Amino acid sequence: MSNQPASTPMQYHIHGHHLNVGDALKTHIQDKMDGINEKYFNRGIEATVTLTKEGGSVYKTNIVLKGGRDLIVQADSDAHDPYGSFEEAAEKVAKQLRRYKRRIRDDHHRIEDKIEEAQQKAQSYVLAATAEPANDADEDNYEAGDEPLIIAETTTHIQKLSVSDAVMRMELADSNALMFRNAQTDKLNVVYKRKDGNIGWVDPVE
Repeated sequence: MSNQPASTPMQYHIHGHHLNVGDALKTHIQDKMDGINEKYFNRGIEATVTLTKEGGSVYKTNIVLKGGRDLIVQADSDAHDPYGSFEEAAEKVAKQLRRYKRRIRDDHHRIEDKIEEAQQKAQSYVLAATAEPANDADEDNYEAGDEPLIIAETTTHIQKLSVSDAVMRMELADSNALMFRNAQTDKLNVVYKRKDGNIGWVDPVE
């Protein structure tokens, strides 16, 4: 049993396209998502689950989990039955939240060290890419072969962040670039993924 405090109840929107989502499946979806939220996140606000029956016997599930700090976790999955489709999509959400939990726990020491080294006259920096753990020693570690998920920001304003936070949020969003307001200088900065696997940081000269 988790030692974390009980999560705040989430709002659920469960939809079915070309199929009837019965009470049993709705209850299963809510119980599963509540468990994932409590174990890995504990900040879920709203979950939208859409199940669609496509041609033949293919069922598609889309999960959108809205959390605190304007984060959205999104996952899709296809299977030959609605339960299997949902389970696969839910596991993708859980994997992404495990990665998020691990990044938070890391305290950004590696990136902060690179930032300190980069404080010089040049206004474009390169931060070394993060190496993922080589094995899955426990459930919070990276799992080889994980399929990439998309996490999108829903904010309509440019957030004030440290460079390390901006890098983390860009990676969580699976984005190629992120514009933010530097918490130390209050200037607009950009971090982006380079073709060589490193992370570029642009701090424009005013």
